[in-house]
Order: sequence, then C-alpha cells, then structure tokens
Amino acid sequence: MIPVRRWLPIVLLVGLVGGFALVNVQRELDAALAPYRTEVDVLYLPSGEWVKRLSFGYDGLMACIYWTRVVQHFGRQHLQIAQGGNPEYKLLYPLLDITTTLDPELLLAYRFGAIFLNEPRPGGLGRPDLAVKLLEKGIRNHPDYWRFWYDLGFVYYLNKDYEKASQAFYEGAKHPDALPWMRVMAAQVAAEGGDRKKSRLLWQEVYHSTDDATIRWNALRHLAGLQVDDEIEFLEKLLHRYQKETGQPARAWQDLIAAGMLRGFPADPAGYPYQLAPDARVLLHTKSEITTSTLGRR
Repeated sequence: MIPVRRWLPIVLLVGLVGGFALVNVQRELDAALAPYRTEVDVLYLPSGEWVKRLSFGYDGLMACIYWTRVVQHFGRQHLQIAQGGNPEYKLLYPLLDITTTLDPELLLAYRFGAIFLNEPRPGGLGRPDLAVKLLEKGIRNHPDYWRFWYDLGFVYYLNKDYEKASQAFYEGAKHPDALPWMRVMAAQVAAEGGDRKKSRLLWQEVYHSTDDATIRWNALRHLAGLQVDDEIEFLEKLLHRYQKETGQPARAWQDLIAAGMLRGFPADPAGYPYQLAPDARVLLHTKSEITTSTLGRR
C-alpha cells in the first residue's frame, strides 16, 4: 500500500492543474466566441451548483471570476445607454446567483448586486423582486449580518412599499451589532407610509432603548409630530361636521365651542394654539417648533 505522504502531493498537483485548466478553458471559450457576440449567453451554466461541482474545489476562485463577469456584463450593457441602445442585463441575475452559490461569503456580491438589479431601467435591470430574492438569499446565508436587512429595507423603500421597508429595518435593528439608527429608520418609514400607530410604537421603543440624548430628543420630537397629526385630523373632522350640520363653515374656534363640539381652544403639545385657515384647514402656530410627522406642514 502506498503511504499517504507519497500520493498526497500528486493529488494536490492534479487538483491544482485541474483548477487552472478550468480557468483556461473558460478564457479560451470567451476568446473564441468574442468575434460573434456582444454578450454571449453561454458564458455560464444555468446552475450554480453545477458550476460548483465542476470547479474542482476552487469555489472561491470561480466566484471571483463570475463576480468579475457580473461587473463586466453590467458595464457593457450600461455603456449602451450612451450609444443610444437599450440595455437588457439578461445575464445579471443568473451570474449573481451563481457567484453567491459558489461563494456565499462574498458579501459585496449580494449588496452591489441588489443595487444593479433594483436600479430602474435603463440604468439597471429594474427588477426589485430579484433584488429582494438575492438579499433574502444573503440573509439566509448570513443571518447575523444586519446590513442585509438595511439593504432589503432600502429596496422596499425605494419602491414605496413602506410597510415591508419598516419591517425590514425593524428586523435588522434586533441584531446586537446593528446601529441605533436602524430603529429610527423603521419608525420614520412607518410614519411616511401613514401607519401612525406602528410609527408611534417604534418611536417609543427608540426612546426607551437608548441613553443617547440626541436620539431620545429626536424620538420625542417625532412622537409630538404624530400627536399633532392625530389632533389635526380630529379637528378637521369636527370642522367638516360643523359645516354639514349648520350649512356654513366655522369662522373661528369659538363657533365649535359654542356648538358644544369643543371644550376650549385647541393647542399643540408645545402649548401653541392651532390656527384655523379660511379653507377650513388646521395649521400649526407660526411660532411652534413642531412639525407634523407625516405631512411636514406648518
């Protein structure tokens, strides 16, 4: 029987030669096909698992090669914009999927790949669903890497799915290494999407989860803004009801007080009285430093 020490170098040598042979074959294939294409569809096998099996253990090396192909493919297609063409990016997701299958540790492939996939046409593929799919794959492979949750929330936010964006930021904020502003993002996006109840709960959690004076002050400011949103909505409903019952708009808060709809002059959380505009809108006092959480009006 041949001792292990004698055949081990031979095995390693065969593996090394096989790995370089695979790279050379791929390069020669590209060179041979170059005159016949602007972008060759056969640059990849349709399954990352198959490429992994054929890589002779050189998964990391092949992942780098395929990531380079991602960048090259995106760059070539992007150049067509300046030339008046219509880029297709049809290999973008398959190449990214193969790259991250070969090397699940290649974090930048998930993050930058999602940007390429989400970017609206013609600058990118315009497929936020594929960006989400890639990032969810990253989260499965790296459940403790909170920045994938941030990227996922950002994709949802850019596509105006505020509920899912807020949830993604909130899930990412649960990780011990996540930065405090993740909770802030979750609360802010919930407010922007009009979910005041959820936003209020999140801002309260932000306030109670940190000792940072600036973050706590910011949370209180947003909570005051949410309260203003609720109060303005309530007052404008009263004004609409008053006009419906009396047949004329209220000229001042005294009209609602006299009708028994208000007990006194309404004021914001800072103590400044709300202003009644001629068009029956309720506005904050000009001296008030509070801004409404979702509408940003004064």
